[in-house]
Amino acid sequence: MMEEMFNHSGALNRSSVLEDIDVSADGTPILRILISVVYSVVCAVGLVGNLLVFFLMRLRQGRKRSTINVFIINLAVTDFQFVLTLPFWAVDTALDFSWPFGDAMCKIVLSVTVMNMYASVFFLTAMSVTRYLAVASALKKKAHRRSRCVKWVCAVLWVAATVATAPTAVFSTVTVVAGEKLCLLKFPEGHDWLALYHIQKILIAFIIPMLIVSVNYLMLLRFVRQRSMDSSNPKRRSRVTKSVAIVVLSFFCCWMPNHAITFWGVLVKFNAANWDTSYYMVHTYVFPVTVCLAHANSCLNPVLYCLMRPEIRKMLRGFLSVWMGCIADSHRVRFFFAPRRRKAQSVVCFTVTTKL
Repeated sequence: MMEEMFNHSGALNRSSVLEDIDVSADGTPILRILISVVYSVVCAVGLVGNLLVFFLMRLRQGRKRSTINVFIINLAVTDFQFVLTLPFWAVDTALDFSWPFGDAMCKIVLSVTVMNMYASVFFLTAMSVTRYLAVASALKKKAHRRSRCVKWVCAVLWVAATVATAPTAVFSTVTVVAGEKLCLLKFPEGHDWLALYHIQKILIAFIIPMLIVSVNYLMLLRFVRQRSMDSSNPKRRSRVTKSVAIVVLSFFCCWMPNHAITFWGVLVKFNAANWDTSYYMVHTYVFPVTVCLAHANSCLNPVLYCLMRPEIRKMLRGFLSVWMGCIADSHRVRFFFAPRRRKAQSVVCFTVTTKL
């Protein structure tokens, strides 16, 4: 589609083409179908993973309320809302980026997608700060006050994500390009709005959070290393080091390729890099893969920030054992009793389940 626009429309200059390439770069049908399948899989896995986080945090909330658990719940909310938008993008990709849902849904879906991207990154950053403060601080008496402050912090982060999404909510619309209805950002002409928009996203959603996350986790490793050397506990240092390495690398690997190609587009927009075939090919075939990788972060977050914690894994094993016991008892009831006596089966399942 972009090649057709570039070759047959003399009125379109390079700037106007770049404003559309972010969403209308065409690829082979196989690639589009593959991306749609990936979106669907990420949506299904993300829904199950984040619902499981809600359930486990609900069980744990009655036992122990902590700052990090509040952030985990808010992170699960952002990721849950984020994956709900993926079916729309899967259909959009399968239809060769032709948006069939109307202008209102374009504005809503695009705004929700971007807002939850910002919110997810903000909560990941807040959790890195919280983990360092929780380990390095010995002020246990102020735990109650911190639990009240964390609600205000979450509110501020949601407001910040909403403000960062304002340009998307204002300028997102359905635009007809080369006879196709596309859901994209349409900025006023004569200004480098798109480049500034991408610079904001790169700085606020990647570079600054990455620096904060890296600094806090490096200080956490330094603190744990000093304590483990004093107490001769190398296992704790190894466990924390591995956890921190996985968190930082997953955040970097999921988001860096997408923001790197986006920054390349900014350089092209400001004539600091050349518009050529390599840029078009990368944006057509590699950029959609980086988007899938960034979306996959919503599936990794429940595993990295919840299921990797020993106490949460213990709760999950207990839940699965009870659930499997319920299924096993149901089979035993069907084996030993006649099909007409299904009431006994329900009683067994109910009895086992209530032990949770």
